[in-house]
Amino acid sequence: MFSNSSHFRFAGLILLGSALLARPALAQNQPGVPAAAQSIGLASDSLTLGATLQAVLDANPSITNLTELANAAGSRLSQSQAGFLPQITGTATYTRLDPVSKVAFGSGPEFSFVPNNNFDAHITAQYELYDFGKRAASTEVTRSQVTTAQDNIMVARRDLSFNAAQVYYNILFMRESIRVQDQQIASLQAHRNEMQKRVEGGVSTRFDVTTTDVRITQAQNTKLDLQNQLRNQQVQLARLLHKPAQADIPVKGRLTYDPQPVNIEAEVTKASNNRPEVKLARDAENTAALQARLIEKSNMPVLGAGVQAGGKNGYILPGVSINEIRFNTVGVVQLSVPIYDGNRNKKQRVEAEANARAAVARTADMQEQIRADVRQAANNMDFSQARYDNAQQQVAQATLALGKARDRYRYGVGQNLDVLDAETQLAQARLALAQAVYSYTLGQFQLRRATGEQIWQ
Repeated sequence: MFSNSSHFRFAGLILLGSALLARPALAQNQPGVPAAAQSIGLASDSLTLGATLQAVLDANPSITNLTELANAAGSRLSQSQAGFLPQITGTATYTRLDPVSKVAFGSGPEFSFVPNNNFDAHITAQYELYDFGKRAASTEVTRSQVTTAQDNIMVARRDLSFNAAQVYYNILFMRESIRVQDQQIASLQAHRNEMQKRVEGGVSTRFDVTTTDVRITQAQNTKLDLQNQLRNQQVQLARLLHKPAQADIPVKGRLTYDPQPVNIEAEVTKASNNRPEVKLARDAENTAALQARLIEKSNMPVLGAGVQAGGKNGYILPGVSINEIRFNTVGVVQLSVPIYDGNRNKKQRVEAEANARAAVARTADMQEQIRADVRQAANNMDFSQARYDNAQQQVAQATLALGKARDRYRYGVGQNLDVLDAETQLAQARLALAQAVYSYTLGQFQLRRATGEQIWQ
């Protein structure tokens, strides 16, 4: 059974595993996927790692939200590009005037300068001939925002997939820990049955059976704790899959250990090129630079032209009734020149330049963070490898020690407490081995996250 300190170390490892990955269908032996993931078989009634990741990505509404935001950004880009085309509108108006000015010449009829019923229908076409690059700068800013929205989707998919992978391996680790605990309980029960026979034969006391029963009960309590943690991990997976909290999500696989060499410099280079956070930082740099250029252009003149054609009444012409609708045209060329804006544009330039410098500083800081993330992931993998080698020795030594303790007790030269302690040490060694495999597997995914690799299709 596990001592209290061992149980706390076990719980602490679960928290450590969660911290490693603070932040979908894969085929078997897919390139780039850790061996622990590749070793997981397929089953129609269970989720493999790849199926779990894909199901989580498909079910999560946050991905849909970001996708629609990216679609909206694309629509804004299309809207900004519409400024390069002419704008055509049609207008029709009717106006009733009462009274209207009239004049009489001699004994003749009265003459109206304006009709009572006024009709005007026309089509207007407007086009900006030249704006000194203002529209082009605005379009480039919008295009950069579209790129940022798309990169945000990549970051969200990456974070969600690694959260799902963490929960998946937490479940496998809980199952492996329960399996280790079952082995200890079975071994203790076999030892208790043997002692019961010795008590019935008069060669042992009832006290030895009682102390073994206590150890069995303690081991069963530890198993209950592990089962509770397993159930909590299943609830977490159900949440990621947006299924009812009480749903028991079946997952398939077992932890395996397959160490791989890590070239830190190569991984750092890969991270600098592939990490989505770097892409977002560079997007911010680009957007800030384009925004500064747009502000520079916003104070430039605009040259535009327009034409209008239609029909209206109210013309005073010889031989033409004032109520007759006649065809008419209008043409205009307009130059708009900003003269004084209270120095607003100048102050906007100062702000834009400061934002651009801040974006460059954020990119530099992100590069440093990425290098640290890669090194930390490599260190965690090295540490887990050392723990695995040490745990293998512990299992071998504890197995040998348990065999000797049983032999000594069987021949009457050892105590029952020695056997029970050896059972506990063997269980702890097996759990330490599972913990090492679990930590190494999470370290592999942590490295993939640090280098910007994706594990979904």
